[in-house]
Amino acid sequence: MPGQTTATGTMRVFPTREALITGLADWLLARSLAKAPHTPFRLALSGGSTPQHLYARMASAPYVERFPWHNMQFFIGDDRFVPHDHADSNFGMMQRLLFSKAPIPASNIFPMPDHGTAEEAARTYEHTLKTLYGAPEFMPERPFFDVQFLGIGTDGHTASLFPGQPVLHNHTAWVASCVPPAAPHTRLTLTYPAIHASQHVVFLVEGAAKRDILARIRAQDPNCPASAITAQGDLTWFTDQAAAPLVQHEQG
Repeated sequence: MPGQTTATGTMRVFPTREALITGLADWLLARSLAKAPHTPFRLALSGGSTPQHLYARMASAPYVERFPWHNMQFFIGDDRFVPHDHADSNFGMMQRLLFSKAPIPASNIFPMPDHGTAEEAARTYEHTLKTLYGAPEFMPERPFFDVQFLGIGTDGHTASLFPGQPVLHNHTAWVASCVPPAAPHTRLTLTYPAIHASQHVVFLVEGAAKRDILARIRAQDPNCPASAITAQGDLTWFTDQAAAPLVQHEQG
């Protein structure tokens, strides 16, 4: 069903982290292989601890031999505005776990800039996206990203869309900077419109500590920025059993 929200998206629940990561890797592999040849398969990657297990799995056998790496383009959904070699850099984490280990052409990797001012970096990354998209505005039924990976925080944030931040009201820019009051570092993040421009929005959620906030987001709690996430195409929750709300769902 196109145009899904965090309330209408499918729940796929797996019994363990191992099953969750394997299920998601298999799902991603199938979609990457189904993409038409010579048409870029574009992914926006998420930071956080749970995605790290996915990236490590993608870069290990048998997946590393099967993904169509030359047809895949990698973008960053959000990052801390720190040097790429900083311990807190999402790009640095992805470089260590995935980009340096899989045969991905360097020209297929698009990190957020780590120099100048945060506002300049946001404009530069937005310019990169618009150049690749070939238009200054997103068009209905023409998503930019094939897959957008997201996580959630216990405060209901996703990407670097934190509660109470001006970026939540920015529906014109594709990329913006923000300074969360309760999190370290200035951030760069894709905005709601850029996240919406996705064929598949995928939330990856693990652990009992996320169960209550996941339920609030599914119930469209307006205090949770993740509640406002939508997709041009479909939205799917990949969770382990510990994180899954006590509602009906599709088993992994």
